[in-house]
Order: sequence, then C-alpha cells, then structure tokens
Amino acid sequence: MTTYDSSSRTSVGSLPAPPFWICVLLGLVMIAAGILVLGDIMLVTLISTIFIGWVSIIAGAFEVVHAFWTKGWGGFVWQVILGILYIAFGIVLVSQPVASALILTYVLGLVLVVSGFVRILLGVTHWREAGWIMLLSGVFGVAAGFVILTGFPMTGLWVLGFLLGVDLISHGIGWLAYAWRSPVAVSGT
Repeated sequence: MTTYDSSSRTSVGSLPAPPFWICVLLGLVMIAAGILVLGDIMLVTLISTIFIGWVSIIAGAFEVVHAFWTKGWGGFVWQVILGILYIAFGIVLVSQPVASALILTYVLGLVLVVSGFVRILLGVTHWREAGWIMLLSGVFGVAAGFVILTGFPMTGLWVLGFLLGVDLISHGIGWLAYAWRSPVAVSGT
C-alpha cells in the first residue's frame, strides 16, 4: 500500500516547488499585464476576438487533417464537418472582430445566466455540504450575466477585455499569495 503526504508542496509528481522569487516575479508581471489590459479594454477585446478566431482556424485545420490521418477510426465525415465549422467560425471572428466581439459577449452573458441558475439549484440541493458557496457563486454568475445582457450591445465592446484584465490581476495575486505561503518564505531562508 502506498501513502501520499499531502503536506508536501511537491505533490504534483516529483516536481520541486518553484523558487520564491519566480513566484513573486510571475505574480508581479501578471498584475502589471492586467493593469495594462485594463488601460484599453476595447482594444484588448478586439485583439482577443481576433486571437480566438485564429485559434479556431488553426484548430479546424488540424481537425480536418486529423480526420484524413485517422480515416479508419470512424466518424470521418463528422470530423471534417466539425473542422470546417471551426474554420468558418474563425474566419467570421477574424474578418468581423467588432460584430464578433458583440456575439461572443452576448453568448457569454447567456452562458453566465444559465450556469448561474444551475449553480443556484445545486447549492440549494446540496446545502448541507457547503452548498452556500455554490449558491453564492450562482448568484454572482446570474448577476454578471444580467449585467452583460442588460447593457448589451455596449457591454460587447468592453466585457472580454475587462474580464481578461481582472483574470490576470487575480492570477497574479494568487501567485503572490502562493509565494508568501511557501515554506521558504515562512522560514525566512
């Protein structure tokens, strides 16, 4: 029987924890990037839309190529159709970034509302198992979705960039918290 020590910071395989200064540097860089993104959220929204479009085009091309490489696996026609849909979606995003940003933001608002209601139901259903956290998360999701949808189409010009900026800042804060909670930072060595 094998036992695992969950107190070790090297719980992911045998990888050592990153040095303190790397965690701090990564946290500071991400916070700075988030602040930079929040400086021009409309531009970042358009850049994000174009980036998503190019990723979709590349993924679609790989899907089509993969369908031909693995012809004997079955589902060849579906893989080709899916790849073509990815490519078409990407072309639309790249060719019309403003309209695409609006569409992506609207879909994001709908997804937030629906997933928020699902989390609220799960929170109520599992109240005894700390369901209040799920309920709170659901309320936040529904509120965020309604903010996006009620402010549409103006929210389509800034929401994606704003969310990216906030995500970068929160990720940076997470790395800083991780750095200061590490045993090296606690012991002072």
